[in-house]
Amino acid sequence: MGTRFDARRFLLALAAPVLAVIVALLITCVILLAAGSSVSGFLSTIFTAPAARNVINILNNASILYLSGLAAAIGFRMNLFNIGVEGQYQVAVFSAAVFAAQGWLPGPLNVVAAIIVAMVVGAAWASIAGLLKVTRGVSEVISTIMLNAIAVSLTAYLLRKVGQTTGSNLATKQIPKDSWVSGIPLLPSAPNEVLGLSLLAVVGGVAYSILLNRSRFGFELRATGTSASAAVASGIDVRRMVVVSMVISGAVAGLIGMPLLFGDSHNYGTTFQSGIGFAGIAVALLGRNNPVGIAVGALLFSYLSEQSNLLEIKAQVSPDIVSITQGVIVLAVVIAYEVVRRYRTALEQQRVAAELNRSAPAGATSEATR
Repeated sequence: MGTRFDARRFLLALAAPVLAVIVALLITCVILLAAGSSVSGFLSTIFTAPAARNVINILNNASILYLSGLAAAIGFRMNLFNIGVEGQYQVAVFSAAVFAAQGWLPGPLNVVAAIIVAMVVGAAWASIAGLLKVTRGVSEVISTIMLNAIAVSLTAYLLRKVGQTTGSNLATKQIPKDSWVSGIPLLPSAPNEVLGLSLLAVVGGVAYSILLNRSRFGFELRATGTSASAAVASGIDVRRMVVVSMVISGAVAGLIGMPLLFGDSHNYGTTFQSGIGFAGIAVALLGRNNPVGIAVGALLFSYLSEQSNLLEIKAQVSPDIVSITQGVIVLAVVIAYEVVRRYRTALEQQRVAAELNRSAPAGATSEATR
């Protein structure tokens, strides 16, 4: 019986994201039909097995999205909506690029120091929203959105001050070659490699799981996120938890750009990838703030983004349709999880009622029936 129950729980946990993806694809197909585009072309392209080169791209993008999802999830578990992951990521990667380009330290030490700089800057930027919340009562949603705008403007301003123009790209000075992080040759048939610092995603996922499930801080974080008033009654300093959670979230956000900085671009410029922080929020929501769920969400979003490059070529469908699909998935997963939660609750109630009926004396059961 225990085995059946575990299997049922697994299937119920799997049902919500699968249902959300199916609903999102159906809605996308309706939109394509309304726009007069090819539904069959869209589906055949999306579900085409990616080539080896594309598989590597999917893994690289997924590792970056995973770090972004972790940064958002830490705040979500505390019932804090850290919408500022994008801004924290931007100021952090810019600071790390400027620091690493100086070459004050040799090779690997320069990389480690730059990563620490990125985490400190990201944490410091995120702490502003945390301090505003606990000292002035400012909603973290409002403050982080404002800080995003400030971060973009600030990095653009500083980039014009310290950057160098190469063609049409304005960028910081290139990082010394002894600080470049080599890729990992995963597939022999692929001309590209997995970014070396994508392993930060693995380390981050393990650390996130241990922090939340195996530490006192994680227990206090989850308790505060569930009920702040109950946490206060239990002696938890909620104000401190808010600030520390935002600091940790910002520090993780500082890691987002490291794989690209040291493994691909080697500088920060106007063409450096943006929008990762906002995508990470969607990934965290899809993964329900669970480290494994976030990984699945990151892989799914990365897969859809990679396959979207072929839509215009093979199916004459705008790749923007994938953005619609991703957005619908996030909306659908919220509804799907609520439906599954209610179904699970109904099953639990039926099971408890059946157990009570079996354990109750026959006379009491018949009397209760009358």
